[in-house]
Amino acid sequence: MSGTEVDYVQIAQLIGVLMGAGLAAGFVAGLFGIGGGFVVVPALLLVFSFFGVDADVLTHVAIGTSLATIVVTSSRSVHAHSKRGAVDSKIIRDWAPWLVFGVLVGLLLARYMDGRSLKWIFAIGVFLMGVHFIAPVMQPKKQVFADMPKGLALAGIASFLGGFSALLGIGGGTIAVLVMTACGRPIHQAVGTAAGFGVIIAMPGAVGFALLGLGETTLPFGSIGYVNLIAVVAITSMSFITAPLGARAAHSLNAVALKRVFGVYLVLTSAIVLQNTFIS
Repeated sequence: MSGTEVDYVQIAQLIGVLMGAGLAAGFVAGLFGIGGGFVVVPALLLVFSFFGVDADVLTHVAIGTSLATIVVTSSRSVHAHSKRGAVDSKIIRDWAPWLVFGVLVGLLLARYMDGRSLKWIFAIGVFLMGVHFIAPVMQPKKQVFADMPKGLALAGIASFLGGFSALLGIGGGTIAVLVMTACGRPIHQAVGTAAGFGVIIAMPGAVGFALLGLGETTLPFGSIGYVNLIAVVAITSMSFITAPLGARAAHSLNAVALKRVFGVYLVLTSAIVLQNTFIS
């Protein structure tokens, strides 16, 4: 479905599969305060590969498109959490400049990296996040630091979070929740505020990947640079429905078991992406 050849049956099939991914991504975004990229990127890698997207642009398109969907899923999620008073706007304002700076650094790196290198980074990052979800001992059970990071600590953590997230096509919610809970913030406030981080990271990230891909001749149909608009609409239309359901579940359920299941999914996803890296 790349270039000038358009198979509308394939496009319809693609939309159907990605709508299913959008349902899952939206719920996960609301439940855990993440942007849903851990669901969306593997789905895009698998689906676009099946539909014959050129391997040279496949990973970049998956990451850029995922960031574009996170703008919507995280916006919907932060709105739902905000209505419950679980979003600290001051933290978002303090972190925003450094998050954007990190995203710009990540985009600069992505410009000079091939698809195989990005897959390695994604697989390693997903594995580490999977271990975090599986092993709850990594989640602080009590306050470790007196307050949220400030000064150089804030600049370093936020910049790393922005760059790391841009390279993986995620919203950075997992790391943000870990930092906030370690600093004594309630878990619900951490999840809601982390969704706001996702918006700050995803907006410049998506625009950047769109610009980086301008001029590529092997992009899938419906793409602007490394952002595929068909996939964005298919995924976000469904995640718009399920993100509030995830947020509601986060405030009413003990999510330990769900986190472990999600962690297993992430570890398996990492293994699949690594296998694909070796055979592609």
